[in-house]
Amino acid sequence: MTNPEKIVSQMMAKDAFSQWLDVKVDEVREGFAQISMTVREEMLNGHQIMHGGISYSLADSAFAFASNTHGRKAVSIETSINHLKPVFAGDRLTATAEMESLSRSVGYYLVRVKRENDLVGLFKGVVYRKQEEWKI
Repeated sequence: MTNPEKIVSQMMAKDAFSQWLDVKVDEVREGFAQISMTVREEMLNGHQIMHGGISYSLADSAFAFASNTHGRKAVSIETSINHLKPVFAGDRLTATAEMESLSRSVGYYLVRVKRENDLVGLFKGVVYRKQEEWKI
């Protein structure tokens, strides 16, 4: 049996970028992760809206956490994001990653990035599931 919370805790402890984003892990279970963060001034682009790389990174972190909760180490092989609405400094974002399909070697996940109930980003990701298991 896996322990998703311990796996994500191990990952987060070594994830300097998610720490810089000030990501908070809200909920984790097998095939699922929900994380959140608040947009800071230094995360804005020249239009004074959140840089696309920030929402991508938030979604990518949720994707990474969710895809590793099954106990085997998983690494991304393809990802994409749609930026649906602008996001501003002070906005609180939540990224919810859910497994859509899982096989022995590949997993497909969908991540919804929201500001309250407003969908601002939609991220899709595929992972390769390594044979190596998390040591917890």
